[in-house]
Amino acid sequence: MRRFVLIFCTLLVSLAVAQQDPAAEPFDVRAHYTKYEFRIPARDGKHLFTSVYVPKDTSKQYPFLMTRTPYSVAPYGVDQYRTRLGPSPEFDKAGYIFVFQDVRGRYMSEGDFLEMRPHIDHPASNNDVDESTDMHDTVDWLLKNVPNNNGRVGIWGISYPGFYTSASIIDSHPAIKAASPEADMTDLFMGDDAYHGGAFMLQANYSFYAFFHPRPEPSPKAEPLEIDYPTNDAYALYQTMEPLSNVNQLYLKNRNWLWDDQVKHNTYDSYWQARDLSRHMHNIKCALLIVGGWFDAEDLEGPFKTYHSVKEKNPGTPTYFVEGPWVHGGWARWQGASLGRVKFGSDTGEFWRQHIAFPFFEHFLKDAPDPKLPEAYVFETGTNVWRQYPAWPPQNAAQRTLYLHAGGKLSFDPPQPSEQPFDEYVSDPAHPVPYVSYTTGLGVPQEYMLSDQRFATRRSDVLTYISDPLQEDITIAGPVSPRLKVSTSGTDSDFDVKLIDVYPTDYPDEAPAGPAAQRRDVEMPREAMGGYAMLIRGEPFRGHFRNSFERPEPFTPNQLADIKFEMPDVNHTFRRGHRIMVQVQSSWFPLVDLNPQTFVNTATARPEDFKKATERVYHSPQSPSGVEVNVLGH
Repeated sequence: MRRFVLIFCTLLVSLAVAQQDPAAEPFDVRAHYTKYEFRIPARDGKHLFTSVYVPKDTSKQYPFLMTRTPYSVAPYGVDQYRTRLGPSPEFDKAGYIFVFQDVRGRYMSEGDFLEMRPHIDHPASNNDVDESTDMHDTVDWLLKNVPNNNGRVGIWGISYPGFYTSASIIDSHPAIKAASPEADMTDLFMGDDAYHGGAFMLQANYSFYAFFHPRPEPSPKAEPLEIDYPTNDAYALYQTMEPLSNVNQLYLKNRNWLWDDQVKHNTYDSYWQARDLSRHMHNIKCALLIVGGWFDAEDLEGPFKTYHSVKEKNPGTPTYFVEGPWVHGGWARWQGASLGRVKFGSDTGEFWRQHIAFPFFEHFLKDAPDPKLPEAYVFETGTNVWRQYPAWPPQNAAQRTLYLHAGGKLSFDPPQPSEQPFDEYVSDPAHPVPYVSYTTGLGVPQEYMLSDQRFATRRSDVLTYISDPLQEDITIAGPVSPRLKVSTSGTDSDFDVKLIDVYPTDYPDEAPAGPAAQRRDVEMPREAMGGYAMLIRGEPFRGHFRNSFERPEPFTPNQLADIKFEMPDVNHTFRRGHRIMVQVQSSWFPLVDLNPQTFVNTATARPEDFKKATERVYHSPQSPSGVEVNVLGH
């Protein structure tokens, strides 16, 4: 047995504000700011612990720039300072009143913590509190009690703090003038951290909730759980967690009801619907800068859902949407020139920090010149250029279908009558398809979002379809939508779909680069870049949700069924000479939990419920299968 003390958490990007960019010149926060700590009263009598860093230069007034977090505002103590305060060093030098708050029920703040606390549209009394009321009470208090403020407030945050940013501006306090929810959790069941396509994101959720657990009383201590594991090979380790009841029996020991809630609420029930923040994004009076990353392994869907909700419910609100070639929070931490084996041609993170984020807040909080940002500022992978659009997705894209054909062919042409009508494979829960070709540790290496998929073509339980070399560039922009005709010999099955860019065989070789290559718990392969099969977008889909995410239903064995779902948006150009590939499989482990392939509740499944199944994917003229994409005109 090997002992690991769990201090790992890939979602702790809120702490990026305490990390110093190695390329930036050192800035002495202590020399320029004075730190204060307050316990700010909320309307229900609870107190919210808040750290405030005030510029020592009192010759002018400053706006507030705030982050609300469940991950601690450490270091605690008025003589203990962060090394960085704002989203980038430019903010620290420019001068703001920086505010950090432990949210209700976390670390030093009083009250009860609720996972993604539901918003209350019509509070009946002061006891009806949510993140919007806590923010309103905090802003009121700061304006009255912190001198030299200019009466304006900005708020920003990444991941869970991104959720708190979005939730804090509903029915927003009039002093809030700018907000930037980044990689914001918006709907945990419908595509954010917890479930994708109705399938439980096992590895990310376990590695998070083994760290993130309830706190019984205000305390500054991190208090990580100590857990014994038999191996540090994630594929083997997570096999010991199937069925999911093994997690508490072997590891968590019933010490985290937050994990239990994630597992037992495995349909889109009232628990999740109440936490869908996009239903409540109304009466927003501040300018918004919504940010996400094309390769965000946790909250890729959240920024899209927030953007569309705000646009629908607040048509007059200045709203800007940015997507770059980044992992979860990567724009705040890295130069953004590469990820894994793939290079992006420029320091995209630096571009974001200097030319988008900083000018946005300077303009709306300090009346600096308008940076004249487009509504949609998105990076186009493949060509490695920034694109500007009046809205997202672009309106000049035409919907086309990439059809699956017999013999592993893929094209925009529909199948012909002479073709073999289906392909089949045997899916075995005892030998699931891995999602990367290399050994990983406890957490998800975010490089998987564009990792090489050549290994999967060698498996008999993965169907691979590939186009001829392209004669011209093809740019797709917007959602990717599988449309499959399938059958299974079981009563349930997953159908996982991957869209892949296959490089030419003579593509020049490059060494691994980027954040994932620097991770000590990742053994990245060194295969040649010629023929590299770059994952562009991949998602699981749990088949029993094919008609409703609220009311699952079994398959009739060996009977034709439709699988239709939507994967998160992309903005990618398949270059001339490249080929387009689609893969279909029924497991993606341990990224996704195992489908027993019998119609049972996965939260209470038994080992004997997990059975092999023969899966068929049809591609005849009468039963065509394919992937719908939006192709931009040239």
